[in-house]
Amino acid sequence: MPFSTITGIGHYVPKNVVTNHDLTKVMETSDEWIRERTGIEERRYIDKGKETTTTLAVNASEKAIASAGIDKEEIDLIIFATLSPDYYFPGAGVLLQRELGIANTEIAALDIRAQCSGFVYGLSTADAYIRSGMYKKILLVGAEVHSVGLDFTTRGRNVSVIFGDGAGSVIIEATEDEGKAVLATSMHSDGTYAEKLSYIYPGAHGGYFLEKYAIEGFDVEYGEPEYGGYFFNQDMIDKARIFPHMEGQAVFKMAVRKFPEVIMETLTKAGLGVGDLDMLIPHQANLRINQFVQKTMRLREDQVYNNIMRYGNTTAASIPIALSEAYGEGKVKKGDVVTLAAFGAGFTWGAAVMKWGI
Repeated sequence: MPFSTITGIGHYVPKNVVTNHDLTKVMETSDEWIRERTGIEERRYIDKGKETTTTLAVNASEKAIASAGIDKEEIDLIIFATLSPDYYFPGAGVLLQRELGIANTEIAALDIRAQCSGFVYGLSTADAYIRSGMYKKILLVGAEVHSVGLDFTTRGRNVSVIFGDGAGSVIIEATEDEGKAVLATSMHSDGTYAEKLSYIYPGAHGGYFLEKYAIEGFDVEYGEPEYGGYFFNQDMIDKARIFPHMEGQAVFKMAVRKFPEVIMETLTKAGLGVGDLDMLIPHQANLRINQFVQKTMRLREDQVYNNIMRYGNTTAASIPIALSEAYGEGKVKKGDVVTLAAFGAGFTWGAAVMKWGI
């Protein structure tokens, strides 16, 4: 049975740097307030109308393909993790296929909606496909554009200051060498808390779950249209319900518990322990979460890579961007035991342990 291994990697972030000071011009906040709560100093935003989630993914993917030394037409599956696709449908995977110029290959393009856990879910999926023998060269990408859909007022500051835009990609290939392979992955979810971190409107639910679970703070008036009117209407706009919602404390408490659990679970599956770990690349949601996990697991500073200070939370893109930077800086080297770990909306969480092979 073949193993899977990362043979190429690349990332791309937009050129527009938006600092905490820049955000103070449009909302009541401060550089100190943002840094203290999140560790973020700046983030990147797209050039509106000229860049999209897919175009960011194209840039990152072209770098990964070049890094792997393969022809783009050798790719036999695309897995695209994002919560901010260009269209509601079709998915971003087929758009990436088209923009890479490989639509003629008619390969499958799979979109994954696991939010901040999307890249880890995608890696686990790619690993299973390669181990099964179904695919041999997979392009896995995490890409996000948050800047076009946030509430840039004081009302939305708790969420809007956190997020940024970017993309990261890897090429995953089959190998017989376990010494440079993905050793174990884990994926979990708990839908009990789905609305704690959510983007409720627009949507097809018509308020069903909000009423069923007596969830407050999302009310809209639907009226009584004979057809339509439930997916999107004017009242959603008037009440500012069309922005992301986050209950920060609930997310923090769950994340700091599940991160160490899933990291240990996956290391154990791989037959390893914390002492074997060379580098942990955690999802870049909040520097305080990552510092808490580092302290809990008694890891050194040089065993954990963080770049949220520069890019904010890029959800599904955060892990591949961080992994690409860590590799580029020589902090991830051939033979290293590398662990990727994520926690996000859903709630979803997961981890992957690998021997780095490039």
